Amino acid sequence: MGIKKTIIGLMLSLLLSSGIVVAADFGKGMDAYESGDYKAALVEWTPLAEQGNADAQVMLGTMYELGEGVLMDAESAVKWYTLAAQQGQVDAQYAMGYLYSQGDGVPTDAKTAAKWYTLAGEQGNAEAQYYLGTMYEYGEGVPRMLRAQ
Repeated sequence: MGIKKTIIGLMLSLLLSSGIVVAADFGKGMDAYESGDYKAALVEWTPLAEQGNADAQVMLGTMYELGEGVLMDAESAVKWYTLAAQQGQVDAQYAMGYLYSQGDGVPTDAKTAAKWYTLAGEQGNAEAQYYLGTMYEYGEGVPRMLRAQ
């Protein structure tokens, strides 16, 4: 019984300590990104993004969209934004709405843009709410709803 408790204790310690390391790595990546050291940010965030960290995924999407520390690559931006957006990451949902509304890295698709803007807007993203309102005003991808006069 003592060995079982010891093993469980060690496992919990490893899990908890790895969580702290993961959080520290994301923060280290953010510090690097904010100081313009995009290569260091990429080194920190890529393993986290590959493990499913939605915040790291949206940051990689941003880097690929803007060509920060990597070659500008709309397909990679869409890949990372999609993974994060599917997990409910609001910034990624907004980005997906924008990409679909502009046809940047994906085919222009107002209905899909409206879907992503709606999800981001429901989480309080003001830009998504604005663009979604405009889409309703002009009937782009959603039924047209005129403003009250």
